[in-house]
Amino acid sequence: MTEKTNVLLFGLGAIGSFYAFILSRKDTVSLTVVARSNYEAVKNNGLTIESEVHGKHIYYPDQVVKSPADATGMYDFVVCANKAINQNAVPEKLRPVIDGKDTTLVIIQNGVGNEEPFREAFTENTILTCVTWVGASQAVPGIVKHTKSEHTQIGLYRNPKLGEEQEQKRLERFTALLSAGNTPFDVEENMQLKRWEKVVWNAAWNSLTTLTLLDTQSWLKSSPRAMPMTRQLMREVIDVAQKCDVPLQYDLIDQLIDKILAMPGIGSSMQADFKAGRRMEVEIILGYPVRKAHELQVPTPVLDTLYTLLTAINNRL
Repeated sequence: MTEKTNVLLFGLGAIGSFYAFILSRKDTVSLTVVARSNYEAVKNNGLTIESEVHGKHIYYPDQVVKSPADATGMYDFVVCANKAINQNAVPEKLRPVIDGKDTTLVIIQNGVGNEEPFREAFTENTILTCVTWVGASQAVPGIVKHTKSEHTQIGLYRNPKLGEEQEQKRLERFTALLSAGNTPFDVEENMQLKRWEKVVWNAAWNSLTTLTLLDTQSWLKSSPRAMPMTRQLMREVIDVAQKCDVPLQYDLIDQLIDKILAMPGIGSSMQADFKAGRRMEVEIILGYPVRKAHELQVPTPVLDTLYTLLTAINNRL
């Protein structure tokens, strides 16, 4: 009899729902999902994904629960795909489903510094950290639309208490699930580099599309100062990363600008949260770099200004 892999996915928004679908494609996976606003829809009707890559599918998780405390059993993998709004509070919510040293945590979120609260709470566990480049939305509860954008970068957030071979096996076991789900991914040796690269992207486009309520192309064309300001913001984030011993290079700015110019105008997940009246991922995308900048005495005037404005909006929300 084939051994089951027990997976709990925490956070069933658009991105979490996409990865739930990917993980559910492996027939030996027993999948539990923790849902909030879409709980009734998913419990009653399953999750529907309409993907430009994978086609249309309806799938039914093995368990749909409102909190980890409602789940039954322990888990081989606990996947955190929730919005990183109050990261410090999440580990205690997950503690009922963490099986001693044997559960591997998988963090699929925007931002930097995401792993720190989990490492503090779960000192004996393996942590896999991921950057996702998946385009998905969930305008109707339980119905996810996925564009052609689909890639995952994954690697170890190394635990000095565990052997490298042991952690590597856990990484390989999880990436085997991604392979079975037919989703592209890269295993990265330095995931902090990849996290900071994504933060350079998110700090620019999430902030500027939210504060202006414009798409990226409209913002860049809005005035002669828009492009220089965007470049300065990206440069400031790279300055902070370099002081944190993350070897980002300034040519990343040209790469990201070229990438956005080659795309149609887009909004951002932060803009979508703002329009829906939801709290935004300001702290994990902007707050952490700002605090590191102050700690390391790195001047970041544009970053500081945007963080201050978005924090005020977040408090209102």
